[in-house]
Amino acid sequence: MLATISAIAVLAIIFGLVLGFAAIRFKVEGDPIVDKIDAILPQTQCGQCTYPGCRPYAEAIAKGEADINQCPPGGEAAINELADLLGVDPKPLNEEHGEHSDEKTVVYIDEQICIGCTLCIQACPVDAIVGAAKLMHTVIEDECTGCDLCIPVCPVDCIYVKPIKETINTWKWPLPEELSKIEKEAS
Repeated sequence: MLATISAIAVLAIIFGLVLGFAAIRFKVEGDPIVDKIDAILPQTQCGQCTYPGCRPYAEAIAKGEADINQCPPGGEAAINELADLLGVDPKPLNEEHGEHSDEKTVVYIDEQICIGCTLCIQACPVDAIVGAAKLMHTVIEDECTGCDLCIPVCPVDCIYVKPIKETINTWKWPLPEELSKIEKEAS
């Protein structure tokens, strides 16, 4: 009887050590579903979804606190991918958060009109605007995500939207769905 109890105790200690080691060795950092959702989002960090960036929005979606249709830069493609990932029905883009445009844009600051108020710098979520107080500002086009959050805060209306010129570096091959739409329009 004592041998049986001792054997069970030794097995319990061994299994406890193995499980403890496995818990430390194979620990998953963060929530993998949040990482998958975040990878689908466009990473513009624009805040149009009412969250301060794409990662907080992804966390809210994973917790069920936010809907999948709040990202205008991602548009219908991101909504469909999120719906597939989460196993829910796709929804149309919520117009409260803005409109999706297939044309990629950046902003341009007319330096002749700029008064150097720094309001646009404070509004830019990706620090794409540089300048100093009471001096002209400019936009780093490679950093600008086209969220247009700097436009409404400008007191002198010196910020303009311009489309990104299509070059060999910015051109992307159309998705099969887009190709079929283009073919239908052409005929």
